[in-house]
Amino acid sequence: MENSTVLARIIGPILVIIAVGILFNLKAYRKLLEEFTTNNTALVFLSGLLALFFGLLIVEFHNVWKLHWSLIITILGWGGLVKGVVLSICPKAVSRIAGSYKKHSALMIVWLLVVLAIGIFLTVMGYRG
Repeated sequence: MENSTVLARIIGPILVIIAVGILFNLKAYRKLLEEFTTNNTALVFLSGLLALFFGLLIVEFHNVWKLHWSLIITILGWGGLVKGVVLSICPKAVSRIAGSYKKHSALMIVWLLVVLAIGIFLTVMGYRG
């Protein structure tokens, strides 16, 4: 389970920082999301390749399907892999998702709170003694 601990120490704080950063700057991130999805197909494609790369890395080194806290890391890896495939093959799909966040701003806040909770959980699990 050493891989789980190392990955939790990396992924957990990243999720916390991203979620807190967006929650405290919702207006700026809504604008960023709109610009990202409408004006930057190449950037969406590049982010898809990055998600694909990191998703594959996690799946390769941590494809553990035991009922254990570390299963979250495996699920995040597969999620990144799927996200990367979708963004690489169909970069316009992002604008539909962004559109749903624009229509239902509470949806974005709920999603960020889930990401924050997962990030806190992974950070605690990674750094606990």
